[in-house]
Amino acid sequence: MTHRVLILGGRGRIGSSVARDLLNHTDARIMITGRNPDTAEQVSDDLGPKVDFVALDLAEHEVVRKAIADSNLVVHCAGPFHYRDANVLKTCIEEGVNYVDVSDSRSFTRKALDCTEAAKAAGVTAIINTGIFPGVSNSMVRQGIEQLDEAERIHLTYVVGSSGGAGMTVMRTTFLGLQSPFDVWVDGQWQQVKPYTQRETIQFPAPYGKTGVYWFDMPEAFTLPESFPGVKTVITKFGTAPDLYNHMTWIVANLWPSSWLRNNAVIEFLSHVSYRMTNVTDRIIGTGVAVRSEVSGRKNGEPATYCTSVVHDNAAVATGIGTGTIAEFILSGKLNKPGVWPVEQALPTDLFEHCLETRGLKIHQETLQH
Repeated sequence: MTHRVLILGGRGRIGSSVARDLLNHTDARIMITGRNPDTAEQVSDDLGPKVDFVALDLAEHEVVRKAIADSNLVVHCAGPFHYRDANVLKTCIEEGVNYVDVSDSRSFTRKALDCTEAAKAAGVTAIINTGIFPGVSNSMVRQGIEQLDEAERIHLTYVVGSSGGAGMTVMRTTFLGLQSPFDVWVDGQWQQVKPYTQRETIQFPAPYGKTGVYWFDMPEAFTLPESFPGVKTVITKFGTAPDLYNHMTWIVANLWPSSWLRNNAVIEFLSHVSYRMTNVTDRIIGTGVAVRSEVSGRKNGEPATYCTSVVHDNAAVATGIGTGTIAEFILSGKLNKPGVWPVEQALPTDLFEHCLETRGLKIHQETLQH
């Protein structure tokens, strides 16, 4: 039987990257969605004959329900997820269809996790926060924790070159992430921090080198403490290259009135201006991504730190790899875990390492015994 995969938001750069990954690694028939029916022929030209297109809006609930019911797996790529409810996931549960998403919003993640018991009862496997970060980053942390006898501190940092090749959605997501302070797990208690504060300079692999990163609200900030209860501190920080963009984002986050950032028109203005700027710097800096995971704790009774890093030359393609592998494992039956799970609770390390081999995504690792 040929599996049918529905990719919501599949016309976007991330959705298209997921489709390409599935075309390369599965025999699935893929249906991608978008709002513009005039792009159907272009979809076939871009992705080939195994991909169909349907025009729909997520507000058309019955149309969405029918498309879900006709599928074996739904991949939700229609961000920004700050604007999304969990209705797609709930419909998948009601129709008994497995689910994957590329969500990166704390509020959406909470809504999704609230559906865990319903998904378990329906026998539906739902994996959220897949992609590169969150996603591959979570699995890098799990891999590090399993190398230690006791994990105490997680330090996750990310850098994206220019736009990351992900288009307008990533611009909106960045500015939406500046709207409010958020809770982080530090020294065994929840503390509130402001986004884009407390700059650190991190040594990333080439081509990024030393790059500034800042506190940024990611769902890993709370899923990792819940997934690994012994950990006392979880840090998630993000930066961009060139560094000019970091300083500009810091000004918006820290000097602009907060009411401006809660205005949708302002978010759209900033997103469009940034997109035009990155159209220039994409050609100079590139659109890559680097993730660095540092897990500290104890091994054989001694302090130890396990560091891993990964680099890819296109952040949107890397996201497609992270999401595509999860989808592939669900379709093949290798990943069958009814409920709603962040990646680190669902994907075993052996499967994670296997997926990297098949995609040519190399993790650089080292254990530092203190």
